[in-house]
Amino acid sequence: MRLAAVCLAAAVFAPATPASAATPEAPAGAQARFDDRALRFRSASGKEQVVPIEAMQAECGAREVEVEDPYHGRRMRYAALPLACVLALGFADSGGAEGQRDRGLLLRALDGYTRPVAGRELLEVGAYLAFGEPSRLARRAAGEAVSAFSPIDRRQVDPAPFYLVWVGSNENDPHDRPWPYQLSRIDVAPFEEAFPRTVPSGLEETDPGWEGYALFQTACASCHSINGQGGKVGPELNVPRSIVEYRPIPQIRAYILNPAATRYTSMPPHPGFSDRDLDALIAYFRAMSRRKQDPYTGGDS
Repeated sequence: MRLAAVCLAAAVFAPATPASAATPEAPAGAQARFDDRALRFRSASGKEQVVPIEAMQAECGAREVEVEDPYHGRRMRYAALPLACVLALGFADSGGAEGQRDRGLLLRALDGYTRPVAGRELLEVGAYLAFGEPSRLARRAAGEAVSAFSPIDRRQVDPAPFYLVWVGSNENDPHDRPWPYQLSRIDVAPFEEAFPRTVPSGLEETDPGWEGYALFQTACASCHSINGQGGKVGPELNVPRSIVEYRPIPQIRAYILNPAATRYTSMPPHPGFSDRDLDALIAYFRAMSRRKQDPYTGGDS
């Protein structure tokens, strides 16, 4: 995949002067979010850092990148910043980007999507923080009240304020690489510490539910929660009733593999899951069905 190394004109990357009224592409009430182009960071010590887009541009140097976008389903061009440089700014007081290499991080989006990821993965070559499409940024610079991005996915979601994208011919699978849009913050937090109610505590070490828990973290928790903890895009899977308590197991397995065969949905298919993977996930769901902690009723259920 080709990377355009030449920077865009300064006017395109400059903060837009918002128009007085929102257009159909920027609904009323949404403009504040379009203009809140700052990324928030939380270090392992709990220290919060807010880095505005202007600081990122000044330190990291904006450029155009071309990517095979899995959500738009086509080749897209974005104005973007090298993610490693952005991480160095956000974690400047806690070891910089390299200081997060061996830590677990959470990528959090405005819509509740929460993707756990190893710090070392975000430091790999090819990771960029996109903050808009060049043509739309030019329109914003001219005073139009439009989002910096085209709508994305079946729901036609606005990806603002940031979209994590990957340059490379084999980097466009969201199962293998995190591609969160509406990215608003990056927290240092091991998954089990950030979401303790998802842990199948007391389960025997040899139980396949532990393997299922690992799969839940990487493949499910971005969108789904267990006991109220995890992503908020998709349905809660454990309370008040576990999915294994009201859905037939064959139906659950088939839906995980190919959700679109059952309903129109934004949930992605998981064709790479083996029978063992599905068995492990079911074992985890069953284990958690005996470990309910319903935050909506204030206690165990």
